[in-house]
Amino acid sequence: MEHTNHTKVAYFILKGLSDDPKLQVPIFLLVLLLYLITLGGNMTVFLLICLDHHLHTPMYFFLANLSILDISSTTVVLHNVLIRFVTKNRTIPYVTCLTQMCFFGTFVNAGLLILTAMSFDRYVAICNPLRYVIIMNHKICILLVIVCLAVSMLEVLPHVFLLAEFTCYRRNIINHFFCDIMLVMELSCSDTSVLKTLFFIEGVFLLGLTPFLLTFISYVFIIATILKIRSSTGRRKAFYTCSSHLTVVILLYTTFVLQYLRPISEDSLDYNKFFSLFNTAAVPILNPLIYSLKNREVMSALQRRLVKKLSYSRDIQG
Repeated sequence: MEHTNHTKVAYFILKGLSDDPKLQVPIFLLVLLLYLITLGGNMTVFLLICLDHHLHTPMYFFLANLSILDISSTTVVLHNVLIRFVTKNRTIPYVTCLTQMCFFGTFVNAGLLILTAMSFDRYVAICNPLRYVIIMNHKICILLVIVCLAVSMLEVLPHVFLLAEFTCYRRNIINHFFCDIMLVMELSCSDTSVLKTLFFIEGVFLLGLTPFLLTFISYVFIIATILKIRSSTGRRKAFYTCSSHLTVVILLYTTFVLQYLRPISEDSLDYNKFFSLFNTAAVPILNPLIYSLKNREVMSALQRRLVKKLSYSRDIQG
C-alpha cells in the first residue's frame, strides 16, 4: 500500500524496469545474462592477473581491483532485481535501501578513483619511465587503492546518514529498480537542501570534476610526451600502452554525463532506468572486454593458461 500521510516509511516499493507483465520474463533473462557475463568476464580478468606473473605490474594490479569493484557494484544492484522477480516481492526495507545506497555509491566512486590512479600510473610509465619502478612500487599501489576506497566511503556516508534523519516521505514508491539516492531525496517532504548541496559539492567536484581534471592533466602530459618521440613505432607503442585505459575513461565519463547531468522528471525516469541498467551492467562487461582485446599481455596470459590447461588434461588422459 502506498503511504501518502507524510510519515517515515518502513519500506519502499521498487517499480522495477517495467510494469508490463509481458516484459517481466524478457527483462529477467536480460538482467540474468548481463549479470553472468559481468561475473564471468571480470572474474576471468581478476584470476588471470592473480595467476600469471607476467601481469604482476601496477597497471594490472589496479585493473584487478577495478574488476572486483565492478563485480561488487553490479551484485549490489542486480541480485536484488533477480530475487524480486523470483519472489514477486518488490518491497525493500528502509534500512536495506540505505545500505544499498552506501555500498553501491562506495563501489562506483572507488572505481572512478581507481581509473584516476591508473592515469597517474600511465603518466609515470610514459613521462618518467626511468623512475617508474621506484615511484609505482607495491606499497604505493596498495596505498592508492586504500585511499580510493576510504575517500569513496567518506563521500557516501554523510549522504546516507543525513538521509536516515529524514522524518517523512510523500510516498514510498520508487520508480526505479534500485534505491537511487536522487529519487529518494525527491520523495522526501523533509528539508533536503543541505543534502542536495552536499551531494552537489562532493559528487560534482570531489568525485566528478577532480578525478576528471587529474585524468585530463595526466593525458595532456602523456600526449605531449608521445608527440616528442621521433619514431612512429615508438609513438604507436607508447600510445598503445594507455589506449585501453583511455577508452574506458571516455566511456565511463560519457555515460555518467548523459545520466546524471539530465534533470529528473517523470518523463525521463524510464530513460534513466535503462541508462542505469547500462551503467550498472553493460559498462562492467565492456571493461574486461576492452582491456582483453586491446592488451596483448592479457590475451597472451589467457592463451598461456588455456595451453597449460589443455596440456594438463592430455597428461591426465594419457
